[in-house]
Amino acid sequence: MSPSKVRRDRLLQFTDLPNIGPASAQDFVQLGYTHPLQLTGADPLVLYDDLCRVSGVFQDPCVLDVLMSVTDFLAGQPPRAWWHYTAQRRQQYGDLRARAAALRAIAQ
Repeated sequence: MSPSKVRRDRLLQFTDLPNIGPASAQDFVQLGYTHPLQLTGADPLVLYDDLCRVSGVFQDPCVLDVLMSVTDFLAGQPPRAWWHYTAQRRQQYGDLRARAAALRAIAQ
């Protein structure tokens, strides 16, 4: 959902979260979540790593931006567009492709 349309008092399904459409909502289901509030307190990098592992593909780094927007919102911050988190993600997590390669090597 567009961050401008999000209502904190109406979080009934994943698409009620900022920046979450049907495909991202399905990603949460694939990770075993059934309700948006279950994501409260989640670590966006852990969610990202789990999604890469469960889906079997390297997810675009922008997916982590989206996850950061969701977890930040659930922690009480205002809803923001996912690209608001791009610079923070780059500074905080660096090169995700290198990280994914390292995680694959450890898993094998």
